Amino acid sequence: MPEKVTVPGIRARKRSAGHEPIVMVTAYDTPSARIADEAGVDAILVGDSVAMVALGYADTLQVDIDVMAHHVGAVARAHPRALLIGDLPWLSYHTGEADAVRNAAALVRSGAEAVKLEGGSRRVPAVEAIVGAEIPVMGHLGLTPQSVHVMGGFKVQGRQEAEADALLEDARRLEDAGCFAVVLEGVPADLAARVTDAVGVPTIGIGAGAACDGQVLVFHDLLGLGSGRVPRFVRRYADLAADATKALSAFAADVREGRFPSGEESYGAPS
Repeated sequence: MPEKVTVPGIRARKRSAGHEPIVMVTAYDTPSARIADEAGVDAILVGDSVAMVALGYADTLQVDIDVMAHHVGAVARAHPRALLIGDLPWLSYHTGEADAVRNAAALVRSGAEAVKLEGGSRRVPAVEAIVGAEIPVMGHLGLTPQSVHVMGGFKVQGRQEAEADALLEDARRLEDAGCFAVVLEGVPADLAARVTDAVGVPTIGIGAGAACDGQVLVFHDLLGLGSGRVPRFVRRYADLAADATKALSAFAADVREGRFPSGEESYGAPS
């Protein structure tokens, strides 16, 4: 049986040291976690993206720590071999170190083995406090969805030289604060390569090119279960929404035409 993936194991996975890239996907419930784990991914992120892809909201700002703990618990009950990371939602770590630690602990008590938060240098105190409470932290830079209103939408970040330099410095600060890995989202590929070379912890890209130490995609996006416009960085490996619609249509037709249930699918009286 494959060994359990741990934070120190992920922390050591730099491609420059000869390691293969890290594979991370999101999952929000027990069945999707089992599928991801059986596929052999290295890490499962219970992302606040659940707000958009599973709960129907327009952004990630609508979920709180209770919602995230609920979904972390559902994923944890799959007992994945993959490292289980819980996303700290908006305003769960912005109001002081005590709140950050308390909310990170809520995700750990629900089954998370690490937490992720968004932002650069200004989040260093929160990172240090959570790490000081013996909870591993993954950082997240670039297009940070919790900052959607400040950014004016879901837009690529770091295209200007000053922005790129600031992002690079933020990555260094997060590493120094104790982050064991950093997600780079929606940044130019050359900038992601610079950051990856500059820090000693793994970078995990999403819309950040091929030079990162790993890649992450949303479960629903890569399996074709989402709706609306697909981001440029998504590669769809299946069209499960179409397959599911076809299956449900067949069920509906069988019911309406009397083909379901059959005798074999019904119970008889005791003899």
